[in-house]
Amino acid sequence: MATRIVQQVLYLEVANRLRASIQAGELAAGEWIDEVRLTQEMGISRTPLREALKVLVSEGLVRLEPRRGCFVNQLAERDLDDIFPLMAMLEGRCAYEAARKATDADLQQLEPLHDRLRELAAGGQVDQYYAANAVIHEAIQALADNRWLSDLIDGLRQVLSLSRHKSLALPGRVAQSCAEHLAIFAAIKARDPDAADRLTREHLMRQLDALHVLAKRDTLSQNPLQPGIAPQGDTTEVATQNTGE
Repeated sequence: MATRIVQQVLYLEVANRLRASIQAGELAAGEWIDEVRLTQEMGISRTPLREALKVLVSEGLVRLEPRRGCFVNQLAERDLDDIFPLMAMLEGRCAYEAARKATDADLQQLEPLHDRLRELAAGGQVDQYYAANAVIHEAIQALADNRWLSDLIDGLRQVLSLSRHKSLALPGRVAQSCAEHLAIFAAIKARDPDAADRLTREHLMRQLDALHVLAKRDTLSQNPLQPGIAPQGDTTEVATQNTGE
């Protein structure tokens, strides 16, 4: 019995390490997962690795292709269009509940997180901003105190980690994202659940808008003569129209 428990812990630990590698971009979207290399690097057998990969397949982070092996998943624009409205709805509900339930002590704990976010945005520190942004989302989720809601969000958040913080690459997006967070926090402090819900939904959907603008920019760079897409010099204008930057 003890041996079986150890084996279970091992494959979950392997899954955690692989998940972290994917979220950090060390295993890139679309990359083939070299099982032989990973077993050697981790000092494990193929069995716990394959059990770990099954976990990641069930989470949507990895896909299994017959006779080819496992690959890190890639999110198409259709996936983003399907997922972001759901995340907006769910995280909006979190903000709604947080505005209803947050105590003065809770708000005092949130204050320095938003101060830090403002500092990182002003300094243009994108990676650190992304990490601080994630902490705030999780803190508001915790204040909502709804485990069913949290389970749904956690599952979708893991899938969205495949796109990591790409939306922040859009010029002006970091500053706008910070302003949106500060507005959400103000609504929570004002104990205004409806405003917190609405502002959070808008925040998530503007992330999607930014990703669409960046996707168009990538398409233009690959097909510079393709009609119907603004020239490179007009990208900032398109971004402003679509994201409120």
